[in-house]
Amino acid sequence: MKTTFKNLAAQAEKLRRHNRQGSYKTKGRYYEAFLRFLRFTAERFHLEKLANLSGKHLAAYVADMQSRGLSPATIKTELSAIRFWHDQIPNVRYTLPDNQELELEQRVFGKQDRTWSHREFNLMIGECWKAGRPDFEACIVIGRYAGLRIHEVMRMDTAIARAALQDGHLTIKGKGGKVREVPINETIRIELAALLKITPPGHKLFIPAGRDTHSVIHELEAFIRRHRDAVRDEGSERPMTFHGLRHTCAADWYRRLTRKGKAPHEACLQVSRWLGHERAEITRIYLAGSEGKPDSYWNGGDGDA
Repeated sequence: MKTTFKNLAAQAEKLRRHNRQGSYKTKGRYYEAFLRFLRFTAERFHLEKLANLSGKHLAAYVADMQSRGLSPATIKTELSAIRFWHDQIPNVRYTLPDNQELELEQRVFGKQDRTWSHREFNLMIGECWKAGRPDFEACIVIGRYAGLRIHEVMRMDTAIARAALQDGHLTIKGKGGKVREVPINETIRIELAALLKITPPGHKLFIPAGRDTHSVIHELEAFIRRHRDAVRDEGSERPMTFHGLRHTCAADWYRRLTRKGKAPHEACLQVSRWLGHERAEITRIYLAGSEGKPDSYWNGGDGDA
């Protein structure tokens, strides 16, 4: 067991020596937190390679921290540290789930506002273009305006895109194989039409030949983490994750539906169906960020057209 941890610690030390990101002080704290996580995985799972870290390891560690009475703020910091170092690992096999996917939002951190403002969204799109990543730009646009989970975006292929342009909605197979129809706007239409011009028939829109889905998801999530501090609204503590785009879409849909006269309960149920939620209670968590914000937060002051 000690040998297993020493092996993981040696791999982590190699990452530390080659890393140039972040301040010395922050990186030191994060490294200590990462080692605590590695000691846990060595003892509980006998893990031998950092590249094999997965969601089950992170979920078990969260449960362990909760059982020890650690505060939500401490747990959140530990997870940030783990994800920071996980981003440095080459050729990872799995993407680590974010706090929402770990179902921490309701049980640990409460109804946190995870939405992106229109300004943050536009600035992140700008970062994609500056980095020469139009594929990331398209993923973020689809996440924002269709409310898809990141793996649902990555599963999209030319057949799904072509059918969406023809039918006026995306047909998405979500969790548990549940199929739902998601409305698309003109922005998504433009993105899909452009993607169809450059993607061979029968291929996925965002997974290049020779790449696996997990690695592309990991790369996109790492890109957002790397640039979010530069684009985040001044004074904001919203986390800005890809999953937060789903919250943004849900809150914006709800806002538009209620403005058109739908009763709040009916609007919530409609948004729930578009998101593919089994229970409206989950959707209400997403709508925590929909109240009290000016129109400019959602559309930059350009109206709801």
